Amino acid sequence: MRLQFVLTEVLRGLRRNLSMVISVVLVTFVSLGFMGAAALIQMQVNKLQTDWYDLVEVSVFLCPTGSRAPTCAAGEATDDQIAAIKDLIDTELSNEVTRTYFETKQQAFEAFQKNYPDGFHGTQLTVDDMQASFRLKLADPSQYEVVSDVLAGRDGVEVVEDQRAVFDPLFLALNRLSLLAAGLAVVMLLAAVLLITTTIRLSAVSRRRETGIMRLVGASNVFVQLPFLLEGAIAAVIGSLLAVGGLWLGVRYLVTDWLEQSVDWIAYVTTGDVLTVAPLLIGIAVILAVVSSVVTLNRYTRV
Repeated sequence: MRLQFVLTEVLRGLRRNLSMVISVVLVTFVSLGFMGAAALIQMQVNKLQTDWYDLVEVSVFLCPTGSRAPTCAAGEATDDQIAAIKDLIDTELSNEVTRTYFETKQQAFEAFQKNYPDGFHGTQLTVDDMQASFRLKLADPSQYEVVSDVLAGRDGVEVVEDQRAVFDPLFLALNRLSLLAAGLAVVMLLAAVLLITTTIRLSAVSRRRETGIMRLVGASNVFVQLPFLLEGAIAAVIGSLLAVGGLWLGVRYLVTDWLEQSVDWIAYVTTGDVLTVAPLLIGIAVILAVVSSVVTLNRYTRV
């Protein structure tokens, strides 16, 4: 009997404040959509970092002819200097480096011709314009500084470069995009809280006579407030489910069916990741609705 009464009151309240309830659903949908997007973007960044950082190498470019680097004052790197550098890699960096590949000037020229068959900006280069290099695969890509400290400044070494520098601007942009989405989500969640508060307040004020009668017959605060709590929670949960559904469709059709088919060498977020985020979004919706409702009800329905 009590459960039937509570459900009846919930449905009545939802009908009375239908426009406000729809507003709560939409604002919750948008705000949690932004929050879910921020979480998915961060998950995408983590996937890219895991995959790409495992592939990057440290390039140790040896002195070419005509280099102005102080370590290249004697001219092009000699065989003795190259051997000394190789020995350093094999001894002092044996724990950091898992694989060493030496690229000769001829191999560098062949790779250049493959990548730029028509020349580079109209300039035709020769083998003598190339420079030899060591390519080092690190056990831990974050240990680049260790490698640089050992090899930079050695005779015959012009520069030591970490390929991670190529990807860092992309990761920085994605991280900032994630923060922007999270910031928008916070603003929209605040709007959702205010709307829930307003909806519950209007519902409580319009039903003061009914709640007064309930108190006269001995109803507790929990029993009086439960219909209002459920109204806010139902509206918020519907909004969160719409957000999850929107994110799922976005990942399914924009990422899986489009991006992944166009660029298939990148690890993308999946619909499974959306389902991983879903409980968090629904939980946030319920918590915000309950907290904002309790604060409002303590003012308008408590004796």
